[in-house]
Amino acid sequence: MSRISVRGFAVASATAVTTVGAVVGVAAGGEQQSSTDPVEATAADTTLLADIPAGQQAVAQTASLTQQADVQSTAADAEAKKSAEESARKQAAKDAKAKKLAAEKAAAEAKLAKEREEAKKKLEASRSATRDASSFPQQASYTVAEVQAMARQIVPADQFQCFSNIVNHESTWNYRAENPSSGAYGLVQALPGSKMSSVGADWRTNPATQIKWGLNYMNERYHSPCGAWSFWQANNYY
Repeated sequence: MSRISVRGFAVASATAVTTVGAVVGVAAGGEQQSSTDPVEATAADTTLLADIPAGQQAVAQTASLTQQADVQSTAADAEAKKSAEESARKQAAKDAKAKKLAAEKAAAEAKLAKEREEAKKKLEASRSATRDASSFPQQASYTVAEVQAMARQIVPADQFQCFSNIVNHESTWNYRAENPSSGAYGLVQALPGSKMSSVGADWRTNPATQIKWGLNYMNERYHSPCGAWSFWQANNYY
């Protein structure tokens, strides 16, 4: 049997020892210990489990184990509570972050939708404000100023400068300009010039027809005259 210190056992079972009759020290016929002596004195005098009678050993061991179990249970409950609170805190933070991201995404999508709608309205307004090529009266000839005035009424205002830049480079606003090598014709140098017949049969002599065809071409291929001008600057053609 191993020699185990029982200071803890003696303290924990002080009540049990007192009830038995304070037998420690009287087993050999000694005087009974005064009931007014501190229990700690008994614990201090008792150093080995073997020195305590068998009955008292059981009482002391039971009291100590119960006490240890209570301490461990309390500690386990505290740890479980702490863990639960930490998990709840982390989940709350995670939920708050997800909610914030969802709100930011919704706001960004709403802003983008609004910008697209405004751009669409602006484009529609600019197009409705322009004149159709067929609305211009036919003339025998046109000056550069007249041709440019027609273009300003057909091309949206925010795209006119880009359109003008291309025409300046392609024909210097000469609606009868023709490239002898390629056959490109007109203000925007359509190749072949007959392509412009899709807008009007008078494509050779009517600047408005050429302007309308050129605008359609730039919108379809480059999304706008400014898109066409950006491409022209990078490649020297469009």
